[in-house]
Amino acid sequence: MAVLLETGAKMGALHDLFDLDGKVVLISGGSRGLGLQIAEALGEFGASVVLAARKVAELDTAVAHLAGLGISALGIPADLRDAASADALVVATMAARGRIDILVNNAGVTWGAAAEDHTPEQWRRVMGLNVDGLFYLTQAVGRAWMIPQRQGRIVNVASVAGLKGHLPTSLGTVAYNTSKGAVITLTQALAAEWGQYGITVNALAPGWFPSRMTQATLAEHGDSLAARTPLGKLGNANDLKGAALLFASAAGGHITGQVLAVDGGATAV
Repeated sequence: MAVLLETGAKMGALHDLFDLDGKVVLISGGSRGLGLQIAEALGEFGASVVLAARKVAELDTAVAHLAGLGISALGIPADLRDAASADALVVATMAARGRIDILVNNAGVTWGAAAEDHTPEQWRRVMGLNVDGLFYLTQAVGRAWMIPQRQGRIVNVASVAGLKGHLPTSLGTVAYNTSKGAVITLTQALAAEWGQYGITVNALAPGWFPSRMTQATLAEHGDSLAARTPLGKLGNANDLKGAALLFASAAGGHITGQVLAVDGGATAV
């Protein structure tokens, strides 16, 4: 009996490592796609969720969806391409929830064009949100809560496109690939600099997942992309959740500066 009780206690302690009760998570680009999937996962484990996105109607739909799952959620409209917008979002989040324990940088955009045809406006559109906006929001959250509190979890959503020059069927995404490579390097640099404050900074690098951004490519090439993947499938609605929970919770407390490819093994071949 003593052994059983001891085992039960250990199991309880392990479950506690993933418990996010009382934590507040801010998710940029959280109204749909991968951001909303991450919101479902962290909310299921007790986090209060704040979603940021540009479109109010999509935010309202996402908040209602999470509420239907029993998850406390709030939507705040924000366009994160400049530092002032990032600051305003953090101020609004702090006013509503009083803290930001976890930041998930998911907002992103792509543009399809050959490198020689990219205009300065197209290049800046991608880099402005995927890199500049991510940094501005991270800096604002760090200043407002994480650095003073000497704790925090930052999860950046990069991409396997940031690990290679190009992926099958993705020629013409030079700005997107470059931006995601920058996110990976930023993750590592910030982890080194902010470790002294007890803040962990990690990145998820998803492979091909169904989303609004990928729907055209997957409609034409989905079967062939799955066939090139060792697991023989694309990502589904649950495949990113466990990794996000690990990086966002105490279970990942000794992991920082890391990039985890969630791609069915595609980058291994």
